[in-house]
Amino acid sequence: MAFTAQDVKALREKTGVGMMECKKALVEADGDMEKAIDYLRERGLAAAQKKASRIAAEGVVLPYYDAATKKGVIVEVNSETDFVAKNEKFMGFVEGVAKTILATNPADVEALKEEKFDGTDRTVTETLNDLVLAIGENMKVRRFERMEGIVSTYIHAGGTVGVMVGFDVADEAKAADAEFVAMGKNIAMQIAAMNPEYLSKADISEDEMTKMHAITVESALNKPDSLPMPILTSLINEAIDGKKWSDEDSTIYQGLDGKQRKNFPNFISKEAMEILAGIAVSHKAEIADNKIFTGLVQGRLSKQIKEICLTEQDFVRSDILQGSVQDYVNSVAKALGTEIKINGFIRMMKGEGLEKREENFAEEIAKQLGQ
Repeated sequence: MAFTAQDVKALREKTGVGMMECKKALVEADGDMEKAIDYLRERGLAAAQKKASRIAAEGVVLPYYDAATKKGVIVEVNSETDFVAKNEKFMGFVEGVAKTILATNPADVEALKEEKFDGTDRTVTETLNDLVLAIGENMKVRRFERMEGIVSTYIHAGGTVGVMVGFDVADEAKAADAEFVAMGKNIAMQIAAMNPEYLSKADISEDEMTKMHAITVESALNKPDSLPMPILTSLINEAIDGKKWSDEDSTIYQGLDGKQRKNFPNFISKEAMEILAGIAVSHKAEIADNKIFTGLVQGRLSKQIKEICLTEQDFVRSDILQGSVQDYVNSVAKALGTEIKINGFIRMMKGEGLEKREENFAEEIAKQLGQ
């Protein structure tokens, strides 16, 4: 059965596959459009299997929110190169995956693969295989997470980082107000930029707080020059009087004036500093009971908590408000005349934890030249 250029064009429009592949499919199918489609689908599966072992750590992270159902999802779909992330077909597939997740509520990625892709009778896997054939790269749906309720989203740098942040709002109608919408975006941007680990201090477990305290104590002892001066002076006296420092280091230290002693690590040897740290660790119990040291540790812990807890962080948009993220939320709540509370957030970074593809352009060119 003969076929025309219009048939090739029609097949391309139906499948999204390149012109040459469509022409080849029509030749194999003797011009039969349905058989050509089946052929391309089979080829898509073969192409996907062939490319499955290739590293796919690029792609995009996409947060998607349906305001009508108050359901949101953030999904990561990977490809081999970041160039594909700019492809309209690829982005259309990613958005379709997000819509499929919201519509079908799959338990995990494996269950998602067997669901019908948004608006089609094809599964997500089959649709992905078609895309692999059309674009020519290995691709995979890696992960997704969902949120429900009032949600704000933010996409950073074309899908490098995606954020969803949820809110409890006493008067939900206020969530449509421009000031609330702006607040949601600003806080989502804060999460993207500052990467908090927890929502608030209350979300840090007792075990984790104990671990943080122990690490802070050890860190302080192993950097003795940062210890309070009374404790540091005692340690240095022990190093000198107990002949634990070399004669050279002791002589150098004793020859420093008051100003120089504030920066004494710049004058003595590395070995002397290590010895001083060892002395500090050996007196851990008594130093830990020292009120001055306790205050130092608490101060450092408070600083860490301020860095890792979203509501405690300094609000990065200081042009809007100077204070914490919680202060910012409170100010917007007051302006809108309602109560607002952040109830959770999800931050996802593209390719996080994945092996990256290492490019060797000399080898690639040599392969293409058949060398």
